[in-house]
Amino acid sequence: MDAFYTFLADDGWAIASHIALSTLMALFPFLIVLTSLAAFFGSKDLADQAAGLMLQVWPIQVADAISGEVHDVLTTTRGDALTVGVVLAVYFASNGVESLRVALNRAYAVVEPRRWYWLRLESIFYTLIAAVTSLAMAFFIVLGPLMLEAARRYIPLIIETNQHFLNLTRYGITVTALVIALFVLHAWLPAGRRTFAQILPGILFTVVGSLVSGIVFGQYLARFANNYVSMYAGLASVVIALVFLYFIAAVFVYGGELNAAIIKSRLPRGVSLQAAQSLAPAETQA
Repeated sequence: MDAFYTFLADDGWAIASHIALSTLMALFPFLIVLTSLAAFFGSKDLADQAAGLMLQVWPIQVADAISGEVHDVLTTTRGDALTVGVVLAVYFASNGVESLRVALNRAYAVVEPRRWYWLRLESIFYTLIAAVTSLAMAFFIVLGPLMLEAARRYIPLIIETNQHFLNLTRYGITVTALVIALFVLHAWLPAGRRTFAQILPGILFTVVGSLVSGIVFGQYLARFANNYVSMYAGLASVVIALVFLYFIAAVFVYGGELNAAIIKSRLPRGVSLQAAQSLAPAETQA
């Protein structure tokens, strides 16, 4: 309950709206960066595979709504690969990371002491790491069928009987990448430092809450998607993606508030939440 009331006091719904809009605006610049990097490594098909992985955990109705636009971005030939255009794309894509930093700093009640340009460079670094990691995962997905075909020559029975399990590999890889990303975000993105045990509850809540939100929102769209089309016409796909991201962002923000509430409940009397995250372990014990 403390996390819920703090979520409201910290304007959690407004911050979730900010994250959703920033993420949607950062999505397509990120895809441009992804395409340029894939072309640099010699295969634009990897970008398409990486985008498919990103949309793997989205509800089918939401992913289908923007898949056409995503495909258009990924298949458009550009002459500005790894030049000024892509540099700007990296900068705008990093805005999504910055919105997450704002949310977590509020949730953990910390004041950001670092200078703005260091924060922006860090966000750009995370953006590039995310792009390279997405391409690496896509590479293994592309390589997977070749490995399975080679394995069938030696263990055909095992491969055939576990085909359904192997088809879930894409989903499993995406969820694993999501969990690792959440650990990185909660541990290092906001000011201060938190231990693994301190950030684990919020991460578990975010993963489970995101999956539940996706299932529920997907079921809703399956029945009432025509309402969006009749109300927003050509903007329906954008609005559907924005609403979905809004729910996921709210779950993410609440995960940070939940961690902060648990940390605060375990502090000695007279020690503030901000001080507990700013002090080194030795100083905290002293």
